[in-house]
Amino acid sequence: MCYDMSFFSNIKLISDYLHIKPSTLEFEPTYHAVAQSFSKWPVVVNDDGLKIKLFEWGMIADYMNTPEKIKEYRTSMANARSEKIIDDKRSVWHRIRKNRCLVFTTGFFEHRDIGEKKKLPYFIKVKDENVFCFGGLYNYSPIPDEETGEAIGTFTVITRPGNPLMNKIHNGGPNSHRMPLILTKELALKWLDEKLTDKEIEDIIHFEFPENKLEAWPVNTIRTRKKDDESVIKKLDASKIPSL
Repeated sequence: MCYDMSFFSNIKLISDYLHIKPSTLEFEPTYHAVAQSFSKWPVVVNDDGLKIKLFEWGMIADYMNTPEKIKEYRTSMANARSEKIIDDKRSVWHRIRKNRCLVFTTGFFEHRDIGEKKKLPYFIKVKDENVFCFGGLYNYSPIPDEETGEAIGTFTVITRPGNPLMNKIHNGGPNSHRMPLILTKELALKWLDEKLTDKEIEDIIHFEFPENKLEAWPVNTIRTRKKDDESVIKKLDASKIPSL
């Protein structure tokens, strides 16, 4: 799945990437955010044109209409399985399939089982790109913000079966052999087309990002509190780690 990601570049790079109007939003760059912290994150939606917004990671669905329901269900809403978006008519992901967004990142983390009950995190990014994006879905919380009275924008990252590289890294656990839906720039722009048919949506979520366009390296644990700086993604000496 995808529960850990980074965005340590200037948010302006998103507007440069998509050739859209620069955002005046303030976003504090981070080397590591975990989904269950419900962090505000830069996403792009088609709202009378492509716009950058700060939505909270961890979708709040319409049925989560009390604080108790949000607390109970939200922690499982950081990811949406691609197989449920079109094929599962009863799924919340199918019902909001028209609420499509792009989730921007500088890279993400996944854990590799290296034996002896040890899992080693890897940092993964697109080669030669300062930022790239995942396909996502969004929804506005049915409960408004207590301070502003405004609807809270929330999102989920779509995951799909892994490519060969990601299958080697994400090789253990109940959700193994999966990866976020990484999109090319062409597919990213298409993903936000409001006129997409279900067949076109299905074609995009079946896109497997090529493994030769990704780079990945092992890093120190991301499960303990540490400084939010470049040391988070510092490469470990791989000579003592089983090769991929």
